[in-house]
Amino acid sequence: MEGNKAIVEVKNVNKIFGSTHVVHDMNMTIYEGEFLTLLGPSGCGKTTTLRMIGGFESPTNGSILIEGIPVEEKEPFERDVNTVFQSYALFPHMTIFDNIAYGLKVKKVKKAAINERVAEMLSLVQLTGYEKRYPSQLSGGQKQRVAIARALINNPKVLLLDEPLGALDLKLRKQMQIELKRLQKKLGITFIYVTHDQEEALTMSDRIAVMYQGYIEQLDTPMNIYEKPITKFVADFIGESNVLEATVSDKKGSTLSLSTETGDVLGVSDKVSSDDAVYVSVRPEKTQLSETPVNGFSLHGIVKEQIYIGSIVKCIVTLPNGFEVRVSKITGQHLPPTGSGTFIYWEPGDAVIIRSAAQAIFTAIDDMKMG
Repeated sequence: MEGNKAIVEVKNVNKIFGSTHVVHDMNMTIYEGEFLTLLGPSGCGKTTTLRMIGGFESPTNGSILIEGIPVEEKEPFERDVNTVFQSYALFPHMTIFDNIAYGLKVKKVKKAAINERVAEMLSLVQLTGYEKRYPSQLSGGQKQRVAIARALINNPKVLLLDEPLGALDLKLRKQMQIELKRLQKKLGITFIYVTHDQEEALTMSDRIAVMYQGYIEQLDTPMNIYEKPITKFVADFIGESNVLEATVSDKKGSTLSLSTETGDVLGVSDKVSSDDAVYVSVRPEKTQLSETPVNGFSLHGIVKEQIYIGSIVKCIVTLPNGFEVRVSKITGQHLPPTGSGTFIYWEPGDAVIIRSAAQAIFTAIDDMKMG
């Protein structure tokens, strides 16, 4: 995507409400034709960021550019963006035709052109024949499609979507995820999407900005977000992960010997040194169990329970300090019985090594002492 033209640029943006600093020093470039998702828990600043891009909130400081033009002083209708809200915000007294046509009527577009464009939009969202119905006569998924058609009819450069599928049931939400991605690819419009649903973000996005407490923790592809988290929060928040605190006890090339509270483990990294404090993150599907010790590993625990979830069995192993390690196996693969002891290991390259915040502080202090 980075070879494409920058369509939205967020530069050094802060947003403060009273004494609450909601968005901190945000810098982000979003490219033409990209599906970018702002992902994070409630209160992380993702919706505030979307509203600042859309013009519904003003940055406390910093700049927002659309196609290179600063827009932070412009009203929402002066920006080449449209927004789709979770609540749909359809006019209940208007037909579906009139709801979709509303933006063009405001612009005083000729009737023939409006009829043509509305027909195109209805076809695009697969609602041809629904133009005379009212919102109350539609399902939740159909209402959402109408809201999207109304937003798209003005050919915006950017479509902003604020948790648009949050009110739908699980099956319909998954169908609409596929539908939205299909629309985005067909139209080539930049989508900026807000959600707290990790699976939704991984399914739909070209890139994901994971946010926490007003900061972007990581901005990357779905694969890298999942496979190569760069902070403990991202490792914990995206899917399931076993995250252990450790200290680098030895380093040979890029292979690390690591000491945790309950035993020794191995990992691989070029970015840490001996005695560094780190987090070791390993996905449940990459975590292995053994009846006998494995060279370089001395983690040992008791199998607490096994949870059957169809094609996968999740095994929970409790370490001596109470920490629970989760292991995922395909149904039918051998697992030690509940109550038995087991050794825990993984391929060293499957562990993601993350420098801890404490280590970053120690390094900064050392740098200051050195002048």
